[in-house]
Amino acid sequence: MRNPPSQKTTPLHALQVELRGKMVPFAGYEMAVNFPLGVLGEHNYTRAAAGLFDVSHMGQFRLHGADRVKALESLLPADIATLAPGAMRYSQLTNDQGGIIDDLIVTNAGDCLFLVVNGTNKDGDLAHIQAAMPAGVSVEHRSEDALLALQGPGAATVMARLAPGAERLLFMTAMAINIDGVDCYVSRSGYTGEDGFEISVSGPQAEALARLLLAQAEVEAIGLGARDSLRLEAGLCLHGHDIDTTTTPVEAGLSWSIQKRRREEGGFPGAAVIQTQLRDGPARKRVGILPEGRAPARKGTSVLDADGAAIGAITSGGFGPSFGGPLAMGYVAAPHAKIDSPLGLVVRTKTLPAHVARMPFVPARYHRG
Repeated sequence: MRNPPSQKTTPLHALQVELRGKMVPFAGYEMAVNFPLGVLGEHNYTRAAAGLFDVSHMGQFRLHGADRVKALESLLPADIATLAPGAMRYSQLTNDQGGIIDDLIVTNAGDCLFLVVNGTNKDGDLAHIQAAMPAGVSVEHRSEDALLALQGPGAATVMARLAPGAERLLFMTAMAINIDGVDCYVSRSGYTGEDGFEISVSGPQAEALARLLLAQAEVEAIGLGARDSLRLEAGLCLHGHDIDTTTTPVEAGLSWSIQKRRREEGGFPGAAVIQTQLRDGPARKRVGILPEGRAPARKGTSVLDADGAAIGAITSGGFGPSFGGPLAMGYVAAPHAKIDSPLGLVVRTKTLPAHVARMPFVPARYHRG
């Protein structure tokens, strides 16, 4: 069956089909939601060993030019100027209302800034960033490059075997390294809550590298379904669900990503709104939510307070395989955001009991040294 004309493919598409991936449309691409192991099996395998994810739909940009740091800081609230070579920082592109256009990772790659943005938003992000760059600062879209995520407790063992030195990276640091004759840019990062690595590689070399990784005893191919359940257990936001142009970093519980200098100086879109919320607190907050039965609460589920008044909505929800039950996250009015606050969830016309819970739901295992 041919792909619809509107669906693009990643450099690993043929390999995903060969591995009997169940192909679905996602972010404008045809990608595997799962392989024969199934979503539950893939989720558990990643927690136990090492899962290999194709995340090549993500946007990879490089900013060049002497004023690249100052130019990028005009678009986001993170302190980029203090990033040491090889260091990474999570941030958000904000609009004039403080809303999140997209969230992204910025790495000081030495001679450039390396940005990884969400696949769904990458074309808009590219136009947004390019429009704001001054003369002398250019944005290189590495549209042909692939991005692989190797996640799980076995990931470091695999990298030590294939790329000695990569296993010494700490969480949120990166380096250029050669893997079996292939030049790669490797970061100790990912979006599963597990220790792991993301590997940027040229498209033509991606399949050979993926096959090498899959040949390791610890590694299995993992699809989008398990990636979503892993990130939900980790309490990590998905743009378009848990964060969007109407939610601010403060409301989303991402204030930690705004460093002191930027909080004080501002100088980014929506700074006044965000600074006010940092000072006074937001009217609503993103929280973890645990249904008290076995029924999961999906996106859009209304959240009620103990008196039955509507106070918010679920933004992501489902069953947590490692957690062992249903879990969710969403926004509630700030007075109801305290841990253990009682809530009601309207599921199929019934109001089911729930409460506010700490995130992550499953402890993170990032390698911080």
